[in-house]
Amino acid sequence: MLQVVSSFSVLLFCLGLDQAYVREYHEAEQKPALLKAVLMPGFVLLLLVSTVLMLVPGAVSRLLFDIDSVAISAFVVFCLLFSFISRFLSLVLRMQERGLAYSMSQALPKVLFLAVIGIYVLFKFGFDFSHLVNAHVISISAVTLIFAWNTRDELQASLDQKVNIEKLVAMLKFGLPLIMGGMAFWGLTAMDKLFLRSLSSFEELGVYSVAVSFAAAAIIFQQIFSTVWAPTVYKWAAEGVSPEKIDQVTEHVLAAVVFTFALAGLFSWVVSYLLPDTYGRVQYILVTCMAYPLLYTLSETTAVGIGLTRKSLYAMVASIVAAVVNLIGNYLLIPAYGAAGAAISTAIAFWVFLLLRTEFSCRVWRPLPRKKLYSTTLVSLVAAIAFTLVGEEHRWIFVVFWVSMILVWSFVFRRSLISIRLLF
Repeated sequence: MLQVVSSFSVLLFCLGLDQAYVREYHEAEQKPALLKAVLMPGFVLLLLVSTVLMLVPGAVSRLLFDIDSVAISAFVVFCLLFSFISRFLSLVLRMQERGLAYSMSQALPKVLFLAVIGIYVLFKFGFDFSHLVNAHVISISAVTLIFAWNTRDELQASLDQKVNIEKLVAMLKFGLPLIMGGMAFWGLTAMDKLFLRSLSSFEELGVYSVAVSFAAAAIIFQQIFSTVWAPTVYKWAAEGVSPEKIDQVTEHVLAAVVFTFALAGLFSWVVSYLLPDTYGRVQYILVTCMAYPLLYTLSETTAVGIGLTRKSLYAMVASIVAAVVNLIGNYLLIPAYGAAGAAISTAIAFWVFLLLRTEFSCRVWRPLPRKKLYSTTLVSLVAAIAFTLVGEEHRWIFVVFWVSMILVWSFVFRRSLISIRLLF
């Protein structure tokens, strides 16, 4: 619950200005002034809300954990404040292209948290909930201080800057629709588990969770690509780089996506040797679970026009429509197919998400080559769904099918394969 409320608070109180900071960074003459402008509104709002909550002793801990504790409530508030600040400071490192420092920023909270837990175990104390919260607060506060040190020059320079209200209003117009889109996306990725919990069983939820955990390998790729891609494409736009270069990146990412679908289907049997027999169905659900990170990554390249033209309302609409599709799909499919139904619903929703983001980008920016994009991803999606539903009964047919797909994709995406070979 603490992690959920932390991520949700950052999403809400950033007011979409974190995305505005990424969008405006390369075009801003006074980057310290830009940092101050995007950081202050949400921080002041979060501080006011936190103060009001603390006026009722123990209210936060009762609401979240059903525990009446003023200390835990205070720790939660500190955690929210530090999480908010670290979000913006990590963006400074990201936009300054300080790759090592930014990568450390993503890993440090987990490393420090485990270190504190290790101390608890080593010295045999602190085996209760309050110490667990303390460990989380210690890790996030330490990371925020490290961020502050690494960005001290930018922070110090921002103190003397004046906020351009007109520019701030323009950034809020860009960022605020992203809050609704972010909430819709949050629901899009969390809905499957909520429906499984209410419409199916804990066993199905367990099978699905394990499948999603294996699919997290693709989520790592998605997070790395998204981290690098947004600053790069905005930098290209500021430098006047030809849009055809973006088309080339889209082609290479599309090739990576469809090959990953086929390879995951071909080698999914490997996971059956890593899990107990009760999780045997994971190997068939895994491929469909990979649709979320793979199709989302692809949409990051096809939807750049929405960010470049600052038409963030379209991003919100795409997330909301996809969330509605997922809601309907989960409601219809989970009672009949359990974990498989949840995976299929989410996969279909993310294909719709890709379709909408791409079409909106073409509408507000420039047309993109889309026939190959839609046809290859749709074939991969249908194959993954069929594998999830009937793969267990027709395993060898699908082995032949996945191999055939790899051969076909090798011809269709031969230019991408040649480009990869030239790199080495």
